[in-house]
This record gives sequence, structure tokens and C-alpha cells, in this order.
Amino acid sequence: MRQYETVFIMTPVLSEDQMKEAVKKVRDFLTGKGAEIVFENDWGLRKLTYPIQKKSTGFFHLIEFRGEGSVIADLEVMYKRDERCLRFLTVALDKHAIAYNEKKRAAKAAAAVEVPVES
Repeated sequence: MRQYETVFIMTPVLSEDQMKEAVKKVRDFLTGKGAEIVFENDWGLRKLTYPIQKKSTGFFHLIEFRGEGSVIADLEVMYKRDERCLRFLTVALDKHAIAYNEKKRAAKAAAAVEVPVES
């Protein structure tokens, strides 16, 4: 079982509920195929570097998961069939990328705990 990271961009015309539904669809697809979701991050509405389908912004979402390689082809077919999805990219993470991501998340969690309380 390998670890992967997928980032997808959804059309900016979606409402917040529609965006959550689209993310839930991807999440349910992955867990239904036996993948384990390790981390998720909603990057929100961001400006695109270049227009895609005449749109200059999009909703970005990242999901890091562990799963079999056969899941990737099915996931990409699902992205291609979903007309709300502007772009997607799925990459396999090597041991260095996994360690870097874990270290980055641990540092962020430690920084959140160490916030001084002023009285």
C-alpha cells in the first residue's frame, strides 16, 4: 500500500454546500475503495495562474491517503467525468515526502499548542 496526495480544483461557481458535497464524493470514493485518508486540507478559493474554462479562480482541496495503485486510475476517471472539476493532480509520495509532510504537520500542531495565553 502506497501513500498518495491528490489536489483537485473545482469550479468557483459552486456554493459552499456544493463544494462540501464534491469533497465528500471524493472522500467516500477513496474510503469505498479501501483507501485510508491520512490528511485533508481545504485551501479554499484561490486565483488560478492562468484561466481554465474561462475561469480565473477555483476551489482547491488536498487529500493525502494510503491505498492501492489501482485506486488512482478509477479516481482519475471520476475526476474526468465530474464537470465541476477543472483540474486534478495525483502523485505518489516517496518516504522523504511522507516524512516531510508528517514533520510539517507536527510543527504546525506544536505551534498551535504553544500559543501564549495573555492574562
